Amino acid sequence: MSAKKSSIGRRILKGLRRQFVMGLVLVVPLGLTAWILVWIFNSIDNILGPYIEKLLGFYYPGIGFGVMVVLIYLIGLLAGNFVGRRLIHFGESLLARVPVVRPLYSGIKQILESFSSPGTTGFMQVVLVEYPRKGIKAIGFITNELTDSSGQKLVNVFIPTAPNPTTGFLQIMKEEEIARTKLSVDDAIKMVVSAGRTTPERAGDKLSAGVSGGNAAPGAKK
Repeated sequence: MSAKKSSIGRRILKGLRRQFVMGLVLVVPLGLTAWILVWIFNSIDNILGPYIEKLLGFYYPGIGFGVMVVLIYLIGLLAGNFVGRRLIHFGESLLARVPVVRPLYSGIKQILESFSSPGTTGFMQVVLVEYPRKGIKAIGFITNELTDSSGQKLVNVFIPTAPNPTTGFLQIMKEEEIARTKLSVDDAIKMVVSAGRTTPERAGDKLSAGVSGGNAAPGAKK
């Protein structure tokens, strides 16, 4: 009888633990997202708050953040006309003369521009590469294609780390070292973020599409 009670108790504890973990998986991402948004809100608000109070003579929480949003919108509006573009170009030319600021500003701008177009991420295609060693396949994203002095085609491949696809490794590889797939960029990112738990429909077929015919690019002669 005691063994039966013990078994029932273990099942109850196991069920409670499973439900707790499920709740944790839901609450932690929401909590972290809310915390980051609040931190951004408070940081911007605290920076602009004292200046607004000196200028207007009063201040309410949230005014600084609202002013920042309006300023960003006005700058974007200004950048859309001829005079604004000339002013921005002049400002960028001044920044280009500062040795330390120039590469930092240019790099940040290029990253933001690659992700700014609706429906795009800056990734051209999903590929499979042998990484970190031969025999192991990793998901990679083509970010650019180039040709060296000998005429050989090279491919810039970004290999993300799971579950955070914003960090990873950049590999410059030969065309024959990659296997192009039919998996969409969005589906591949979902796989990386979920550490493989979320897989799109027929993901295996789409991933093996580039492997079955070898590593050659689509349309290449075998």
